[in-house]
This record gives sequence, structure tokens and C-alpha cells, in this order.
Amino acid sequence: MTEIDEYGDRLKVVGWLAVLVIVVLIARACYLQIYDGEYYARLADGNRIRLIPAMAPRGNFFDRNGELLVVNRPGFTVSLLPLNEPVSDEVVDRLSELLKMPKEDIQKKIDAHVGFDPIRIKTDVAADVYSVIEEQKEKYPGVVIETQPIRDYILNEEGAHTFGYVSEINDVELEKKKDEGYKSGDIIGKFGLEKVYDHELRGADGGEQVEVDVAGKPVQRLGRKEPRPGDDLYLTIDKHIQEAAEKAVDERLKMIHANAAAAVVLNPQTGEVLAMVSRPAFNPNLFARGISVKEWNKLNNNPYHPMDNKTITGEYPPGSTFKIVTGTAALTEGVVTPGEQIFDSGHHWIIPKGNADGEALGWLDFRAAMAHSDNVYFYEMGNRLGIDRLERYARMFGLGAVTGIDLPYESDGLVANRKYKEKNFEDGDWYLSETFDAAIGQGFNLVTPLQAAMVMGEIAADGKRFKPHLVNRIVGPDGKTVKEFKPELLSSLDVRPEVIRLVQEGLHEVSTYGTAASIFRGFPVQIAGKTGTAENPHGKDHGWFVAYGPFDNPTVVVAVVVEQGGYGAQSAVPIGREILEAAFGIEKPQESKDKQGKQ
Repeated sequence: MTEIDEYGDRLKVVGWLAVLVIVVLIARACYLQIYDGEYYARLADGNRIRLIPAMAPRGNFFDRNGELLVVNRPGFTVSLLPLNEPVSDEVVDRLSELLKMPKEDIQKKIDAHVGFDPIRIKTDVAADVYSVIEEQKEKYPGVVIETQPIRDYILNEEGAHTFGYVSEINDVELEKKKDEGYKSGDIIGKFGLEKVYDHELRGADGGEQVEVDVAGKPVQRLGRKEPRPGDDLYLTIDKHIQEAAEKAVDERLKMIHANAAAAVVLNPQTGEVLAMVSRPAFNPNLFARGISVKEWNKLNNNPYHPMDNKTITGEYPPGSTFKIVTGTAALTEGVVTPGEQIFDSGHHWIIPKGNADGEALGWLDFRAAMAHSDNVYFYEMGNRLGIDRLERYARMFGLGAVTGIDLPYESDGLVANRKYKEKNFEDGDWYLSETFDAAIGQGFNLVTPLQAAMVMGEIAADGKRFKPHLVNRIVGPDGKTVKEFKPELLSSLDVRPEVIRLVQEGLHEVSTYGTAASIFRGFPVQIAGKTGTAENPHGKDHGWFVAYGPFDNPTVVVAVVVEQGGYGAQSAVPIGREILEAAFGIEKPQESKDKQGKQ
């Protein structure tokens, strides 16, 4: 073979290789253009198009009369659009200085982010921050200002424990809720009704498609989907009663130099809660706008725990309010008759336990013993009943278990019983003195203020116990009712009507000539009530008052506890009276004069 032929063969091979390469390139181009064209078009769009979500406004809260309690207001949020390149240190530094945020906090949000949603850096910034970013866009590449609804708690601290608060979802919550559509940066309910009804309140986010340049700055809007607002809650709360209860508690605490209290107002015939007060309180607007470390530490280090809803989490010895249970049990079991006279010499004849300050009241029947809250009489009732029957009746009233109210973190309290002592104490034997303590609401007994209100409510409603609730109905953005809540009967006392009537009469006489008579002298509405003073090993006694009215047709029950307030007649009863005045529309003499002066 000549040298020329060999060279020609090589050229042919190279030629065929070149043709093969060209064919492969053409085939690959066709594959990418035709078969995978749509996929790569989406990738290209992803480099220039961003989806900016528009947060749905949460549903509003209304009171039972349609008055607004919780709404939304517009606010500015500083966000970063995810770019193809990492956010520069210069941008982080500028944002840190402008927003007065630690660089570490900003970087943490950036590092934790996944996907193409904006990285929300700070919520509810001032208008001057908005102006700086808009005027100096070249210094803040990828930074955008979102207009978002910010929760506005109109009453500030009033009703805070009931309404709750919202804040940005944390990592633990996100892990639990990501399958429900929650994502990083979402605002969710953290406490109170905001937490329980978060799904109904949150609505559905919308958003807009925005074209951005290589620096991440928006160029033009390509499309928009309007967000769907959340459903509104129409509560059982009465704003007028709520405000009056808050004022009464605050004024009394200041007067007697106490620091903590709780009050519950409900309708015993339906279970509707008309007001709930827990002191000290907090301002939920702090959380809605992003609470600072300083503000959080102030709340968290308060020894009286303002973040606790004491109406449902506070567990206190019920004191003499428990005599409602003991008296009902004694009459039902027949261990005493209504007219039997028992002599109070100042202390019981078996165990030398007596009344406060050593008071001796002489001969007493059931109604007089209830009216004067006589310890010696009810020690004897405990002696005759025994702890097991006392426990049974306490549980019949619903004590020792949660009520089921639509709020989170409710405590179940404690009913004094043998098993509890055996399980928790080295000396598991039960002693008669412990039965005596249990009979007057001391010892191991613990109740929440809501449970105390429920016990009084059962007597008011002739033995019926309705589930307490805070929402009357849920209404959609179109104004149509999504769900309505009807009264739910939980149980009825297995007690004869005449027994309940006797207990009612004894409680009525508390306000006519008994321990609350001086406070309710001249009160235009007939009520039934029970005072209580619960021993407290950590300081002064707790003061209690439970009541209902009108006596013949009860529509309102009140329960008040003042931590370390001393005698209930001095600390809790005045609060109860002011709440009842508001509930029944009773004007104080001074208020009446003020109105006349304005006419």
C-alpha cells in the first residue's frame, strides 16, 4: 500500500468520526430542545422568575355582640429573594445595621431556608426602613419589602390569655406541621384561641410571579393570585363584662398589694364563657411584631408567671368553696338531715381542728353552716362520709379532670384520695385528719378557677354540667357560617332535686346573712355565693369567691381567686360583686350621677 493510500484511509476515518460527533451533537440538541425542552425552559424561568407569596390575613375575633376584639393591620416585612449565588456578607452587614439585628440571626435564617420562597428577615419594620431599602436598591440586591397583615390585639393585655398570640413558626413546629402545608417563615398561633383554631384562622396564601434581574431586583410583575382570608371567630366573650372584670381585678390587687389573681365568668345553662381574666398578663402585640430578647426576659423572669393562663392552669386548694361538694354528698348519702343541729365549740371533738381565729358558732343546721362557712360542721360531715365517698362526689362534679374547654394546656387538678397518697408518699396510710382537711377543701385537693366555676354552675343549673366553650360560631370570608357550637351536656349530678335545692338555699344565705352579706348588702339582684380562704404553705392564704345569679333563674356564674389575698371575703368577694354588677347592668351611684350630669 502506498503512502498516499494510507493517508487517504486516515482521512476517511477522521471524516467518519467528525460526522459521528456532529450526528451525536445534533441528536443531543434535538433531545434537549424537543424532549426535555419544557424542563429546561422551567429551569431558565427559575433563574429569572420568583414567586413572592402574599400572606392571607388571619380571621378576626368578635365578641358575642359583634364587637371587634382582634383584627389585622398592614405592616412591612423585610425579605430576601433566594438567588443563584449566596447572599453576600456585605448585604448581611447592611441589613444587620439597618434592622438592628445580630448578623448571626440573619445568617441563621438564610442557612435554614430551602426552596424559592422569600426568606423573611424581620416583620413589621418601621416606614423609614422601607424608605431606605426602596431608595438604595443597588446596596440591597435581592432584598424586597413585602406588605403583610400584622395581628393587632385591640385590647392589648385584656383577654390576652384567652385570645393567645401568633409568631413565626419554629423548627420543632415546622417538623410536626410540614405535612399540613406549613413552611418556614409562616405565622402561626402559639397560644390561646389562636393556637386551637389556627387551621381555621390562617386562610390560604396567595402570591405573585415577579421577574427579577441578575441581582435579584424585581423588574416586572407577571401575575398575581389573591390570598383567601381566614375564617372569623364569633366568641362567647362579652367585651363589656371582660373589661369590667379586668378592671375589678387590677384595682383590687393594687388595693390589697397582691400580685396575681384569676376570674372566670360563664353561663351555667349553656357553658358559654363570658369573660376570663388572669393576672399578671402580657401584651400579645409584642409577639405579633417580633418580641425582643429584653421583652421576653422581662416576661420569663417575672415570678408571678404572666404567660400562664391561671384560669385553667392555676391549681389551688379550693378552700371552703369545696363545702358545696361535701354538703351535697352528706345530704345525698343521708349522713345528716337538713335540720340536724351540730354544736361548734370552736374545734371538733375528735381532732382539735377548728375555725379561723378560733371562732365558735354554737348550734348550726346545714343552711346556717353553709352560710357561715363553719369548718367544725363540715369536719363532721367528712367524718361521717369518709374519704372514699368524698372522692366519688368530687369526681361526680367533674373535679380531677379537664373540663374540655377549647384552650390549650388545661390542668386537671387533683381530688384527695387514698391511691394518690399511696403512690406519692412514703407513709401511704390514710388518716382521719386528712379526711377532715379534704372535707373543707384543703389537704391534697386542687382545683382550677374554671373547675370552681363549673362546680358552682352545676348547682345553679340544677345538677347539669355543660362543656365550657369560647366560640359561638365560625364564619367564612363570604359571611356564611361554617360551624356553629351548641351547648353540650357533659353530665348530670346523681342527686335528688331537693338536695340541690337545699344547697342552693344555703348558698343564697351566704349573701343575705353569711360571710358575703356585708359586701352584697343592698344588691338589687338575688344571688347565691360561697367564700373561701385556702391555706398556702408558700405565703399568705389564697382568697376565693364563687357565685351565681339571678338566684331564681341563673344566667351568670363567677369564680374569683386572689393569690395570697388573705380572706376571700376581703379579697375576692369585692371583685365578684363588680363583675356581677357589669353582668347585670347595675350602675354604681357615682356612674349614675356622671350620666345625669352629662344629660
